[in-house]
Amino acid sequence: MLTRRHIRVKVMQSIYAMQQNQSNDLDQELKFLTQSTAEMQHLYLLITALFTQLYTLANEQNQLMQKKYTATAEEKAFLRKLTSNLLLKSIAESTTLQETIETTKMNLWDINGEYVKIIYKRIIESDTYQQYSATKDSSFEEDKKFIIRIYEEIIAPDEKIYDYISDYNLTWSDDYPVINTFIIRLLNGLEPNSKESYLNPPLYKNADLKEFMTDLFKKTALNDSNFGQYIIDKPSKWDVERIAIIDQILLKMAICEFVKFPSIPIKVTINEYLEIAKEYSTDKSATFINGILNQVLLELQEKNQIKKIGRGLQ
Repeated sequence: MLTRRHIRVKVMQSIYAMQQNQSNDLDQELKFLTQSTAEMQHLYLLITALFTQLYTLANEQNQLMQKKYTATAEEKAFLRKLTSNLLLKSIAESTTLQETIETTKMNLWDINGEYVKIIYKRIIESDTYQQYSATKDSSFEEDKKFIIRIYEEIIAPDEKIYDYISDYNLTWSDDYPVINTFIIRLLNGLEPNSKESYLNPPLYKNADLKEFMTDLFKKTALNDSNFGQYIIDKPSKWDVERIAIIDQILLKMAICEFVKFPSIPIKVTINEYLEIAKEYSTDKSATFINGILNQVLLELQEKNQIKKIGRGLQ
């Protein structure tokens, strides 16, 4: 589920929180980082549980409509369309996914059904659904495109859902955009013959990814003063107090990767932190960080302090 960029963002947020709290308890802060990262998977499960509840509600409403004597054939067909959506059905009938949702107790919509009803109503009344329901038959690919579209247009931007998620878990407000992007990518890759495990991805693809998170956090935090010295000496128009805190953290993390992670190419490190800066810091941060990192890189190379393993990593 997580990528290295996600990991870098979570480490950045944890170091920021550590500095704001003036904490020196590295073990405690690492425990918080690990826990907040694990909560990202819970957020994913919460959203997929919402899909399941929407499918359940759609079936309930469809059954009521089919029993309604005054309903026209068009009205009955209109609601039936959502219940026959093959992607929604795949999510609702995924045994491993539903078992994980139940185990983690992430089907919070059972006791917060009003949110499900609001989203369902918005879907049914949308132009997107009007167009979708107008076709008698559809393929898995068409069903998938419809679900992705309503997720992008209705579910993800919904303020009530966002407020509920943010109130329930403080870290989820930052994680929500990441999980939204992940869900869109996951749904795009879903096929009729996808394995059961596809919809229930592990938080870490492998042990190396979790180790990268731990090492990046520890090595950046433990070398804070050392890495900070490289930054102090570089800006000609800025003193260190005027550099945004997030920019300082990103610079130190990048320097950490330069000297402490021999298998990560320099270009990858620079590009990753520039992209993170564009999203999480000021408008001019990426340009500023790029300039400082290139100066630091030259100094480290002159001192022969960068040892990269593998061809092309320098």
